[in-house]
Amino acid sequence: MTMLNIEVRRKAFPGRNGNAETTVLRNINLTIPPGQLLSILGPSGCGKTTLLNLIAGLEKSFEGQIASTGGDDGGMPRIGYVFQNPALLPWRTVIENLTVVMAPDKADRETAKGLLEAMGLRGYGDAYPKDLSLGMSRRVAIARAFAVDPQLLLLDEPFVSLDEDTAARLRALLLTLWRKRQPTIVFVTHDTREAIELAQRVVVLSKGPATIIADMEVDLAREERGNSVEIERWRERLLQYASREK
Repeated sequence: MTMLNIEVRRKAFPGRNGNAETTVLRNINLTIPPGQLLSILGPSGCGKTTLLNLIAGLEKSFEGQIASTGGDDGGMPRIGYVFQNPALLPWRTVIENLTVVMAPDKADRETAKGLLEAMGLRGYGDAYPKDLSLGMSRRVAIARAFAVDPQLLLLDEPFVSLDEDTAARLRALLLTLWRKRQPTIVFVTHDTREAIELAQRVVVLSKGPATIIADMEVDLAREERGNSVEIERWRERLLQYASREK
């Protein structure tokens, strides 16, 4: 299982047309234990996606370091990444979108079918992305992330723009897969209730340049995570904590 140690002293993007560079993240220090489901909250545009990209190694230039333990043979962990846009390959079937990311010795249709069934997509393996609704495409994207058997799973607002019933079903499916496989998860959202429903721990970022203004454990029992009264109670507690720590 993967542990993450994140130290981002500063992350900036170069300016354009002679403008000064823009600092996006500052003094982000986090230790994420193996198997933890951590949610990152923050206002739109504050740098949440940039932080995920740093963790994934998609962004290389920053001041600080990000280290992980628990990968195969002491190396980098296997990473699954679910983007805001499902980003499915349109020329491949649903099954092929899964098998293309699987290790060669594990890239079989039966394993992929099992993941699709877990996401409620039985019978859609031979469909193409154009034939799917947005909610179905997001389920395929989550199944694809699990197809790599991730030790670290990164999710960037994967349920944004979905109706509440569909989003609720996908949150429940995500929790089921996480409990079964126990990857370390970093889940980005701007929805406070969603963060509390899903996460064991919630980290809140400020407006840019983003820094951590709250870091709180959420010890809700499984049956309480679907209780709107309990979610709202924890939401109020989190907002009070974040305002006190600013």
